[in-house]
Amino acid sequence: MAGRSRSSFNKRQKERSRQEKQREKAERRVQRKIEKQTTGPEDALGAPQDFSDLPEPLIFSDSSTED
Repeated sequence: MAGRSRSSFNKRQKERSRQEKQREKAERRVQRKIEKQTTGPEDALGAPQDFSDLPEPLIFSDSSTED
């Protein structure tokens, strides 16, 4: 009967390991969610969507239209 108890012990260890991995994964998900909320909205490339702090584009006059 020693074989049966070893098998059960291994199953319990495997189950505990699986539950621990799930718990760690859930914690990482929550952490990412919190970080996302604190950093603000970003697009897929990680650039901020707020363009108010960007400098205005330079406008070059077309010399051919000036007469």
